[in-house]
Amino acid sequence: MSGYASFGSLFLFIFFFLTSLRASAQDPTYSYHVCPDRETFSRNSAFSTNLRILLSSLSSRRVSYSTGFHNATVGKSPDRVTGLFLCRGDLSPEACRNCVAFSINDTLTRCPNEKQVTLYYDECMLRYSDRYILSTMSPNGGIILFNNQGVNSNQIGFSDLVLTMMKKAATAASRSSQKFDARNVNFTASQSVYGLVQCTPDLTNQDCLWCLQQINNQLPVDKIGGRVIVPSCSSRFELYPFYNESAVTTRQPQLDSAPPPPTQPPISNPSPTVSLDIEKGGNSSVKVIAVVVPIIVVFLIFVAVFSVRAKKKRTIHETEPLTEDKNDITTAGSLQFDFKAIEAATDKFSESNKLGQGGFGAVYKGTFPNGVQVAVKRLSKTSGQGVREFENEVVVVAKLQHRNLVRLLGFCLEGEEKILVYEFVPNKSLDYFLFDSAMRSQLDWTRRYKIIGGIARGILYLHQDSRLTIIHRDLKISNILLDADMNPKVADFGMARIVEIDQTEADTRRIVGTYGYMSPEYAMYGQFSMKSDVYSFGVLILEIISAKKNSSLSNGWYCWQFGYLCLEAVEQWDAIRARGSVLPR
Repeated sequence: MSGYASFGSLFLFIFFFLTSLRASAQDPTYSYHVCPDRETFSRNSAFSTNLRILLSSLSSRRVSYSTGFHNATVGKSPDRVTGLFLCRGDLSPEACRNCVAFSINDTLTRCPNEKQVTLYYDECMLRYSDRYILSTMSPNGGIILFNNQGVNSNQIGFSDLVLTMMKKAATAASRSSQKFDARNVNFTASQSVYGLVQCTPDLTNQDCLWCLQQINNQLPVDKIGGRVIVPSCSSRFELYPFYNESAVTTRQPQLDSAPPPPTQPPISNPSPTVSLDIEKGGNSSVKVIAVVVPIIVVFLIFVAVFSVRAKKKRTIHETEPLTEDKNDITTAGSLQFDFKAIEAATDKFSESNKLGQGGFGAVYKGTFPNGVQVAVKRLSKTSGQGVREFENEVVVVAKLQHRNLVRLLGFCLEGEEKILVYEFVPNKSLDYFLFDSAMRSQLDWTRRYKIIGGIARGILYLHQDSRLTIIHRDLKISNILLDADMNPKVADFGMARIVEIDQTEADTRRIVGTYGYMSPEYAMYGQFSMKSDVYSFGVLILEIISAKKNSSLSNGWYCWQFGYLCLEAVEQWDAIRARGSVLPR
């Protein structure tokens, strides 16, 4: 009986191990999310109630997940909310349901009070909005992901092969009822390329085809894997089967030139001479253990190796926090634009599209064929900002996501061209309004107070709330941009420094920034810390209140005094917090 008990214990251990492994593998892989904060709702509002009902209905077991797509609308305008989910076409109904349930819980964390939300995962997408989004094509608000490894120079024709495959897949998907297609094609004798495209099934054939054509044109075919996802469609290619080939039914025979991949060899069954009837004696149980346990161990090793290899091959953004020694532009995870595309978007950097001129170069307005407007910062060839500052800005800003920080969309580094592509902020910079007597009237005290608060939130995020601890080092009035609602966005991170989380200060021999905004210890001795940014913030407040440049305020004496007041306030607060005291009322 002790042999049976040992076997039972071993079986239970293996069972629970496999169960836990399977449970963790069921969590969908997060890719990206979009939830602009232009429109928000309060927790006890009618919209919040309608949203809870909607999310509950989308994740209900009464919903059929066999098609991988479902939509619903709850409430009446102006509190109406419309939502949908779309699962990848090869997913089983159960896997689809799990992904939807996970994403609904995830949205409460990532987008807790925004009215327009889109969450992307490898396995599914969840979207809801206070606007009508059904049967409406939306090619914007997505992201491009790519593998950091480029195509080898000897792999001639790779990009043409991928684009041809994806074009045919797009045509097939647009004509299918599921709006989905996946296929593969031989690239070499031993290597195949796998592709997948999908639209939301509520689109017309024409809209689906147009959407896929647009994003296929943006695929990074100079990489060994890439993906473009927008609310209405998605497109992806890899050098490995990233989808369940056996579940794919919509295929094109003329493209399936690659021989069917060998199926996973079945685990060998025990030899017929080994009895599985444990009632025939203790020796039988020993034989069972001798055969079954090695098979299970080999299977677990196979699963572990496959999981590690699959993880290494995944096309994802780099997620490890950067240190100063790891400021590599290849880890930024942002999109590398083609120079010709940027040149076309800005009408060859025409003067009519020029938004302004800074110390490091000009900024232009650009419009891509899909209607997306961007701000293009083109560094001049004689600029003091070299490749080091350029790469630093790409690495730093690509890791940040906050409503009061300008969002980096991509970059271009070709030859002598160094270009940064940002979200377009229509109201230019704060100094455009503040120091112009005609425009200043738009900045009443309420708005100035709101701007100061927004800048403070952005700085707080850099210093404490982001997963990186960042010191901006060049906070000034011209680096504060204003969006359509006059919300401030901190910009220009070329001089920013990433420091360790528990690091309070650092030294540098290279003084960068703008005099008048620098703290004296930084300007004279190169000592900087988070308090250096607080000092600059104090100067910003003084300028916003007085509507005068700091250079005109008694040679900066007031600015120095005001900056030190901010520093003293921070130091007092730190001391009080360290003592555990309570601030006086």
